[in-house]
Amino acid sequence: MNTNKIYAESIAKEYAPKDNSKIVALRKLDAKAKMPATIFTYTFGIIASLVAGLGMCLSMQVIGGTTLLTVLGIVIGIIGFIGMGVNYPIYKKMLEKGKKKYAFEIVELAKQITDEE
Repeated sequence: MNTNKIYAESIAKEYAPKDNSKIVALRKLDAKAKMPATIFTYTFGIIASLVAGLGMCLSMQVIGGTTLLTVLGIVIGIIGFIGMGVNYPIYKKMLEKGKKKYAFEIVELAKQITDEE
């Protein structure tokens, strides 16, 4: 197997003009359906983990040092862990909603592409 030939073909494919604009449109629609769920999930997950970390710092008395702050830290940490726990189910629901919203357009475009070939 000639690895140089495979490498050269992969580089050439990158720079070759995109003939089929329908495939590009299909990729854009697919990304449009998935992007809101992905952005929300990353943002919500980061915020929830930061909240959980703040709660852990308070409960272990890294920040503060009073009993009231320790109890508050435990409550804040539990809220953060619950946020992390519900993040994936929320993602699945949002992804399903996005796919349902663009399903007709994606299926029609995919049928057009497969019928041309």
